[in-house]
Amino acid sequence: MSTLAAPQLVINSRMIYSSWIPADPKAAAALLPKRLAPAANQAIYMNQYVVDADEQTSGFGAYSLTYLGLDLADLTAPDGVTPGRFFTHYFNSSTVMREYAAERGVPASPGMTTVEVHGPQLEATTYVEGVAIIRTRARVGLQIGAVARGHLTYVTQLGGKLFAGNYAYIGELVDPFELQAVEFLAKDHPVWAIRPAQPFQPVTGSCWFAPRDSFVYPGGEREI
Repeated sequence: MSTLAAPQLVINSRMIYSSWIPADPKAAAALLPKRLAPAANQAIYMNQYVVDADEQTSGFGAYSLTYLGLDLADLTAPDGVTPGRFFTHYFNSSTVMREYAAERGVPASPGMTTVEVHGPQLEATTYVEGVAIIRTRARVGLQIGAVARGHLTYVTQLGGKLFAGNYAYIGELVDPFELQAVEFLAKDHPVWAIRPAQPFQPVTGSCWFAPRDSFVYPGGEREI
């Protein structure tokens, strides 16, 4: 059982957020609990990020994480516009954090993520048991074009019940930004069910890179 108090604060993570239309919307929707339905556009979301130092967190310590899942119908973040999102996969390098997340219904499992920027080229890679399963490529600028702030709402399932938590965030988004590709590399891994359609169809407005993104893991989730 996790001994960490809730909520937990993370600052200045290096984060790339992406969203796309899946190759097999039916297979993706089948990952949802029966009470939930996918968004009308069937969008998948993914967050790949790295927290480089213990001092960037209130208790988690340094870690890397990739999580992804489906945008939902009939549930939004507090802004009334951004869709609520359900976790289907969650690959975290920290045992401490996996325990904290799992106690809240997150499907936490071991994994490692790297986010590397060389000039204008960004590459983020997700590994499970040392094997690369997802690779994201983007072109990024050096300037901060906007500061995004607000809340995202994520849904988990625990003990047959559904819970929603609001995750406050402040992210410094680079400009320009172009999401070039999201490659799923392991056909035998369950995450293959939400791979992107070909040709690639990113969801405008839901894709960005923040060299400094800060957020809170909630402790006050509500049952829905």
